Amino acid sequence: MTFKLKIKPKTTYLTSIFVVLIFLIFFSYKALIAYLIHRELYGGGLDVIVLLRASIAGIMFLLILLLIQFMKIIDLKSQKTILRGIFIGWSSVFIILIIINLGLIYFIVLAGMSSFITLITLFSLEDQIKEEKNTLTEKEIYLLQKLAKKK
Repeated sequence: MTFKLKIKPKTTYLTSIFVVLIFLIFFSYKALIAYLIHRELYGGGLDVIVLLRASIAGIMFLLILLLIQFMKIIDLKSQKTILRGIFIGWSSVFIILIIINLGLIYFIVLAGMSSFITLITLFSLEDQIKEEKNTLTEKEIYLLQKLAKKK
């Protein structure tokens, strides 16, 4: 199946980084507000809500670093495997947000958008892999030319 809309994997990584950054800012803000409220009410210490929100923000930061490292990978088959995992992740977040809290419409739209962009990239990447299989590398062309000269 040839897919006419081509999106490069780097674009998918950048959109995922942008969406994860929004999640990071949101949970950092919520953790800070929860910490300030808890400190005013109880005079110090950490609450479970503060720790959970801060932990989610930390995980989002680590995910951003991981996505930046994935952008450096050049191999198309590895890119396809990574993008499948990202698609499964965004689709899961999308479905879970719909089930748990329909009020978070902005996050649902962001997760759905990221999932859709990743799916389009997967289809175009499969076409690129098929095209790459049908072409010869420069080293293969050189070796074939040397073999043709020997005969």
